[in-house]
Amino acid sequence: MKRTDNQSKFDALRKEFSTFTFESQTLKRENGTLSLSFDFNLDDRYHFRPTLEIPARPFFDWDSISEEQLQTLAFQIGMTELVSYWKIACPKKVVVKPFALTESQKAFWKKLYYNGLGEFLYLNSISVSEAELMGLDSAPQLPMSFQGGFVCGMESMGSVKFEERTLVPIGGGKDSVVTLECLRNEMPVTPLIVNPRGATLNCVKTAGYNDNEFIVINRTLDPTMLKLNAEGYLNGHTPFSALLAFISILVAFGSRSNYIALSNENSANESTVPGTNINHQYSKSIEFESDFRNYVAENLSKEVQYFSFLRPLSELQIAKLFSQCEAYHPVFRSCNVGSKTDSWCGHCPKCLFTWIILSPFLSREKLVAIFGKDLMADESLRPILEELNGTAAVKPFECVGTVEEVQACMEAVNGNRQIVDDILRRFNTHHFLPEKFEQILKSRLHV
Repeated sequence: MKRTDNQSKFDALRKEFSTFTFESQTLKRENGTLSLSFDFNLDDRYHFRPTLEIPARPFFDWDSISEEQLQTLAFQIGMTELVSYWKIACPKKVVVKPFALTESQKAFWKKLYYNGLGEFLYLNSISVSEAELMGLDSAPQLPMSFQGGFVCGMESMGSVKFEERTLVPIGGGKDSVVTLECLRNEMPVTPLIVNPRGATLNCVKTAGYNDNEFIVINRTLDPTMLKLNAEGYLNGHTPFSALLAFISILVAFGSRSNYIALSNENSANESTVPGTNINHQYSKSIEFESDFRNYVAENLSKEVQYFSFLRPLSELQIAKLFSQCEAYHPVFRSCNVGSKTDSWCGHCPKCLFTWIILSPFLSREKLVAIFGKDLMADESLRPILEELNGTAAVKPFECVGTVEEVQACMEAVNGNRQIVDDILRRFNTHHFLPEKFEQILKSRLHV
């Protein structure tokens, strides 16, 4: 992806705009539907109001959660949404009014913002340290805790009684399908979809869920942000998976689910820019997962367990498991470009990587049936292939696997499966899976 030298624009905007403010949040419970909105402003010149709606489901019980608890859970989502709007002008000062933050809480958010914006800073050629990126001030009068014991080391969540239920966020690609297929016959599982589209809906329906059996999150962006982006203000990648993480915590309370099983693999830990910690998938990494789990345990709940079910695995191992899920082959999509039309664009890194990672396990004919053409025969994709296989200096800024995996797949296509077979035998022990989940995964891998 092409870099743009926006350092001077960054510096100029930080002089023009001094403060970004998280003014307030609004929460409504109506007929089982929960609605959230957040009010941000940039120097009182631009105002933003992103929203989130969680439509009613039979298993939701929002009324058992106190107003204070819901406000605190919603606040975490607002703090994550904040960075998408702040990055428009990157003012040096951020003021947070709904709750006061401790120094450790500020440290968590500043680290997330800085690392989650790593790609944004790199592609805009912006040089700034974590300490210099922003100052974070908050209102002193209302600490982020609950009356009656919600944070403060309490094990109990007031009147919320958690059950043995697992939330599985569904993105429409192969990874979440593998998690869903591994777990849905082993325990109560509820899929969760943010902004449903063809592939996400088709995947959960292929798994046998009807409309009232999976959770939908309707998220809207403020049009003023989109307008300013079009006018040339700063723009770029933000840590969406961190937003999903805090949304899933809120939903876990509403559905009384004590497990949240993500589908982030071990390959997500590899830096996009070699030799740096710039990672397109930072909020899918084990580092973020660890930080997030600690933050939740210290500030929100010790009962809800957030982890990535696929963390012990590589993309290659996931691809092998997915190759056996034939019912999903016609409906899954991993292409961001074609997401609105529920198609494979056939021209992007995601399309090419997905072809490559499945190639040791599916025939060329089956791959052509999935993608509509032979991607490896398309010479226009050669520059992307060079980014994927390590020939180019930088990997694509997309959710793709490691250079080693791509090279192994290319070797396998040429008849040498030695590296593929070696990778398939691995099981990374740096993960947070509860024991029963680890045993389920190992049984699928025959480890």
